[in-house]
Amino acid sequence: MAGQFLPIVALLTSTFLMLLAGGLAGILLPLRGGMEGWTTTTIGWMGMTYSLAFTAGCIIIPHLVRRVGHVRVFSALLTLLCMALLLHALVIDPVTWMIFRGIAGFSLAGSYMIIESWLNERVTNETRGMVFSVYMIITMIGLLCGQYILPFGDPGTQTLFIICALIYAAALLPTALSNAQSPRPLTQVSLDLKGLYRRSPAAAVGSLIAGIVAGTWNFLAAIFGEMNGLSTFGIATMLACAMIGGVVFQYPIGRASDFVDRRYVMVVAGIIGFVLSAIMITFQPTSAIMLYIMMFLFGSVIYPIYSLNVAHANDYADANEFVKISGGLLIIYGVGSVIGPAVSGPLMDMIGAPGFFITMAFAFAFYGLHALWRIRRRQRPAISDQKTEFKFHPPDNKTTPETMQLDPRAESGKG
Repeated sequence: MAGQFLPIVALLTSTFLMLLAGGLAGILLPLRGGMEGWTTTTIGWMGMTYSLAFTAGCIIIPHLVRRVGHVRVFSALLTLLCMALLLHALVIDPVTWMIFRGIAGFSLAGSYMIIESWLNERVTNETRGMVFSVYMIITMIGLLCGQYILPFGDPGTQTLFIICALIYAAALLPTALSNAQSPRPLTQVSLDLKGLYRRSPAAAVGSLIAGIVAGTWNFLAAIFGEMNGLSTFGIATMLACAMIGGVVFQYPIGRASDFVDRRYVMVVAGIIGFVLSAIMITFQPTSAIMLYIMMFLFGSVIYPIYSLNVAHANDYADANEFVKISGGLLIIYGVGSVIGPAVSGPLMDMIGAPGFFITMAFAFAFYGLHALWRIRRRQRPAISDQKTEFKFHPPDNKTTPETMQLDPRAESGKG
């Protein structure tokens, strides 16, 4: 097994470092914005620009790579990431921070795509599933560890920004010193919204809703924790509890959806998400332990729903359409992640912390009700072996069309 991973150790190391810095930045920047007295709406706009630029990067970066090559583009993007983090520390202004977040989102999209393209080139069909699983594990561990860097510094100073920039710089070294040959051209997203909706309305609408949920969670959960009086360590733990909940529950949810109509699982996920949101709105728990427990349970539906959409769409796909359909759903998901903070930010400004879960409640209610409506409108695939196998994807702007190429289902389009 060691021999299978040796050729990709450098790539996986770069991935881990990029996710480490990304986990730190994702919690550091909204907290610093809150310390500066910026409104939640303003912080939500920063999340919007990040998501919008990340989605645009998935479309534009493949053209840049074709023109100048993987290594040059990767080096330029990591340089931009370092500059963006340092500029956050130098220029404390909400408008410029939106620009810097946009630069970071665009650069991260391209960086992930190039890393994943290299990984795709180094794996075989026999090792693809194992490498995909390891890649997902490294993604989760990197994000988790990055969040726990926050308590070791003061968000009000420049230190954590410099540390984050240094980690991004370090992520360049393993691939820059690697002797791996440049891989094939990056996957170009083909977006056919009408075709995606006709093929699987539940997956298309579900991906938009999943993006709204993820955008709200990724960019404003730290502010929600701060509003409830959590320390920096407490906020990191709250986010970690949700992530752990997603990891624990994604297997049973995924396996259940492999044996029954996935839309029934979507309905159940929508009910669970709505009920948990209603509990948070009604009782507004503020004790750290209760928040950790509720976020652990909430993670059980935040994290798997996007993967349910991808698997459901591909149940109706031809054998060679996995990457095309998954890439299209990813763009729809990106649009949702722009909408999420735009809606929840103003709500949190108007009514405080409950506004966070009001957005979540409406999103999950619509997710479940739409899936229920689609069950009445369309039969499930007639043959059980036509169903794709459920595979987990993190619910954040870390997944690109190249991730779909790495997914073992891309080999044949079906699990």
